[in-house]
Parts: sequence; structure tokens; C-alpha cells
Amino acid sequence: MIHSTAIVHPNAQIGRDVEIGPYCIVGANVAIGARSVLLAHVVVNGHTTIGEDVHIHPFATVGTPSQDRKAISGEVAYTEIGDRTVLREYVSIQRGTGEGSVTRIGSDSLLLAYVHIAHNCVVGSHVTMSNLAQLAGHVTVEDYATIGGEAGVHQFVRVGRYAFVGGMTRLVRDAPPYFLVEGNPAKVYGLNTVGLRRANFDEETLADLKACYKVLYRSGRNVSQAVEVLREQVASDAGRELLAFIETASERGIQR
Repeated sequence: MIHSTAIVHPNAQIGRDVEIGPYCIVGANVAIGARSVLLAHVVVNGHTTIGEDVHIHPFATVGTPSQDRKAISGEVAYTEIGDRTVLREYVSIQRGTGEGSVTRIGSDSLLLAYVHIAHNCVVGSHVTMSNLAQLAGHVTVEDYATIGGEAGVHQFVRVGRYAFVGGMTRLVRDAPPYFLVEGNPAKVYGLNTVGLRRANFDEETLADLKACYKVLYRSGRNVSQAVEVLREQVASDAGRELLAFIETASERGIQR
């Protein structure tokens, strides 16, 4: 089901029951999974793989060259989008910078209008990004995170699982998993309680994460001191994941 005005390269791999609407452009090295839909005026190029049941709304661009000055003409870099992800109007996702590099979006994610994903970003599954949220290069967003409208995320920042980044936040350091981060300058205000309850986290886990928050942000300890306490204190899998996130080497350090 390819509209007569669409331009689809004969080498593109188009899955079963894919719909490509008016004035779409699909390049030679593109693969689109079964039942995916490109509504209209969508441009997909570069070495791009789109999963099954993906919906891409008008004027979105996927796999375009990065805006990075370090990008070299002719280098082969990749863009990947998982299954059932939705890209709304004017979303832009750029391929990686560097030979063999990749920009990756997971499955079941929702990127609302005008979201921008820069080169070498890795966005997990079940992620929600609201209108005009912007990721600079090399950002990692883990599963089930939410980024509010007009939020800007600095290069190399990590956003942990189930983290909530409020609208219009300027995020220049890592947002730990399970926490709510908001503002300019950004601050950590506690647990993402609403999101965690909707995800059916039990009360024992919530209590453990709340205790971790107090050690990190209300005890007066620096990060190293807080980590030593948390190693002895955490009692849940989520708490241990939070500790592992903090202990992982980072370009930016966690938001304080």
C-alpha cells in the first residue's frame, strides 16, 4: 500500500502490509517492518531499520545525517526503531556520528510532536517524550522514563528507569532512576510516586526508594558518602538498581 506520490527506493526492504502515504521518501538502505505506517510527508533515509507496527506521523524525519561537526561525509552510521513505537508530527531522529555508530529507539515508546533525538542517543522502551523535548548527542534514556514538554537534555546525560523529567527542565546531569527531576536549574524533588504506583510498585519498594532519596538528598552527605551508606541499606531490587546507576561511571555525574 504505497501511495502514487511516494518515492520508495527499489532496494528498500518493505514488510508485509506496510502503508506508505502521500509524498513520503524512503531511501535505499531502509528496512520497514510489517504493518508499519508512514502517514504522509515522512522522510526515512540512511541505514535505518524500523520495527513492526510503528506509526510515523506527517513531516517526521528518521535516519537523517547528524548535525554534529565531527560527522564525516560518507561514514556508515545507523538508526534503529523498535516495534510499536509512535512518532508524532515533526519528530526528528538523526543517525549516529562515527563509522558503525547507532541512534536507537526501543519498542512501545511515544515521541510527541517536535521531539528531537540527536546522534548516538539510546532511548529505551516504554519511554514517553512530550512535545518539543530535545535530546542532545549521546544521551541515554532508560526504559519507562518520561521527559516533559520543552525539556532540554545535555550531551552524555543519562536518564534512569522510571525517572520523570518535568516540562521545561534544563537537565545537565544524570537523572537517577525512580526520581522526579524538574526546573532550571534542575533539582531532584523526590520519588516519581505517581509513575511508580501506576506501574504497581509495592509499598516496601517505595519505602526503600524513599529512604535512598533521603540518604542522597537530605542527609548532607556527598555522593561517595551516600553510596557507602546505601551499600549497607538498600533492601529492594529497585534500590540496588539505583545504587548501580550511581556507581556507574558517568560523563556528567548525577543531578544533586
